[in-house]
Amino acid sequence: MPSLLDMRRRIKSVKNTQQITKAMKMVAAAKLKRAQDNVTAARPFAVKMGEVLGNLSANIGTEFSSPLLNERGDEKYLIVLVSADKGLCGGFNANIMKAAQNFLKENSDKQAEMIPVGRKGRDFFKRRSIDFVEEYIGLTGSGRVELSDAMEIAQKVTKTFTDDESIDKVFLVFTEFKTVLTQTVKVEQLLPIPSIKTESTEDTGAQAEYIYEQPAEEIFGKLLPMQVQTQIYRAMLESVASEQGSRMTAMDSASKNAGELIDSLTLNMNRIRQAAITKEIIEVVSGAAAA
Repeated sequence: MPSLLDMRRRIKSVKNTQQITKAMKMVAAAKLKRAQDNVTAARPFAVKMGEVLGNLSANIGTEFSSPLLNERGDEKYLIVLVSADKGLCGGFNANIMKAAQNFLKENSDKQAEMIPVGRKGRDFFKRRSIDFVEEYIGLTGSGRVELSDAMEIAQKVTKTFTDDESIDKVFLVFTEFKTVLTQTVKVEQLLPIPSIKTESTEDTGAQAEYIYEQPAEEIFGKLLPMQVQTQIYRAMLESVASEQGSRMTAMDSASKNAGELIDSLTLNMNRIRQAAITKEIIEVVSGAAAA
């Protein structure tokens, strides 16, 4: 049976841990608000970019050709994996690693390379038999996402895809933010850019009317790299918001569990103390009776 001093030390240790988890929950809540605002602000631009590209692709027909649009084979994949740089965020990292592994298993007959964005994804797949084209660490650890970082990644992905003709498709694996309690891992094809149709085109067959000062082909050529950048930037924003939401939920659960453990340890400590007091009283009474 542990001594009274041991129980007090354990209770003090758990209380210190509870203070840390409560502080981490508050920090994650503050970062989540900012990240959620960034996601909300970035989504309309990404949707509108898709609508404009859908209208342009419907109008230019086969007169325009781009390596970012042209379909290739289906033999080799490049995977851009967006994970966290830190842990203590519940099942966030485990879920995205599992999704990436499942994708690789489903396409086990394909060759695959990876560009990990985030320390956890890099460390996990570094021990697996997959080659890294490049790795980006420490970009989201502070809870912020810089557009310049997304541009750098997008340029690397685009250059790798255009220079290496053996790469047939590029996939983006990230966690999409739904709510604080709900995040969904998404696997989306990034390159070649899939055919994009606007909702109005799918529902009514009508095309939006745009007036272009430059030829549509010239604008299209400039928008395609920007679309890659936009999707990577959005994925990083979604990932940061999902990470902070998952961390806030995990730290809240940890704080509650610590409280329950403190109550249980306190109860045991009181029982030990009561047993010790009872033992002393029995010894005193026994000694008096013997005298």
